Amino acid sequence: MRERMSRKEINIGMIGYQFMGKMHSHAYRDLSFYFEDTLKPVLKAIAGRNETAVIQAAEQMGWESYETDWRRLVERDDIDVIDIVTPNHTHAEIAIAAAEHGKHILSEKPLALTVEDAERMKEAVEKNGVLHMICHNYRFAPAVQYARKLIEEGKLGQIYHMRANYLQDFIMDPSFPLIWRLNKEVSGSGALGDIGAHSIDLARFLVGEISEVSGMMETFIKERPLPGAGQGLTAKTENSEYGKVTVDDAVAFLARFENGAMGTFEATRFAGGNRNKNKFEINGSKGSVRWDMENMNNLDVYFEDSPAGLQGFRSINCTEEVHPYAEAYWPPGHIIGYEHTFINLMHAFMKGIEAKESPSPNFVDGVRNQKVLAAVETSASERKWVSISR
Repeated sequence: MRERMSRKEINIGMIGYQFMGKMHSHAYRDLSFYFEDTLKPVLKAIAGRNETAVIQAAEQMGWESYETDWRRLVERDDIDVIDIVTPNHTHAEIAIAAAEHGKHILSEKPLALTVEDAERMKEAVEKNGVLHMICHNYRFAPAVQYARKLIEEGKLGQIYHMRANYLQDFIMDPSFPLIWRLNKEVSGSGALGDIGAHSIDLARFLVGEISEVSGMMETFIKERPLPGAGQGLTAKTENSEYGKVTVDDAVAFLARFENGAMGTFEATRFAGGNRNKNKFEINGSKGSVRWDMENMNNLDVYFEDSPAGLQGFRSINCTEEVHPYAEAYWPPGHIIGYEHTFINLMHAFMKGIEAKESPSPNFVDGVRNQKVLAAVETSASERKWVSISR
């Protein structure tokens, strides 16, 4: 009888356990099932302040142990990676402490509350020689990766336009509570940083660096009832006390790219009927691509040199072996889902750790994204174009 070959393991410590904690846990657990060419994550420990809740999360999501103080988790000798899935205002303190303890770091987006905090995080990982990544999972949809490949190969020619929309509607009800995402001191910004950050990252990934922006922001509902126990996307409350909303409900901005392309961006949580409409279209001198997260396996492609009578967008189902990451899953046409974008990202992170190189998007990307976010806020406040420094 042949013995099964053992694979090198890496111990994960995760701080936080809500929506993104569940998603990251799932990705770690399934990574080795789909990818045999990388490290095997071990769900060693999870941390959260509420002991009852964190015990339940550990049992449900398959973590070996738990801590009620993230500092103890960071200090543990049996942890190799710290995964940060906590609210935005905690990212900097946790990441810097993790770097000082020699842990590799994966952080949820946006990287921090401010450019200054993001730069401190970047300096900490570089000073301590640890590897780092930021969780912009939409880069890792096979269709998005294929769009990048077409652009890199020159199939679209010179890029002229990128237009990106990220539309949600989950807080349209005025009785929806004042969750942490609506508090600037905790979240940094509203729709801009929560969902617009994804569009900014996709733009940088596909088109290039943004040089200047001109934006506008709006808060439609100024006060909301204070939250009850729930803080998630479907939070409920019967609280009769109200508090002030201190972030944007919607943002729109124009952008100029360093390569001369023009960009238009919109992010809102007030687009009724849109649950998670993350989409973009890129137009070039030779062709165009467009993608919609709600139909994430398909990439619409148009080429200028198609014969007369056959010109127009064609829909490519990016599940063939030639499409990035698709070969790890099912036969062509057997579509994958949202959760697989995280599995693909974790694969890139594990391969980066093996190669001793921080994969993109990393904290360098996080800082650059943060500068765009800050520039949009400044532009909206001062009603002017704002340049973005390298």
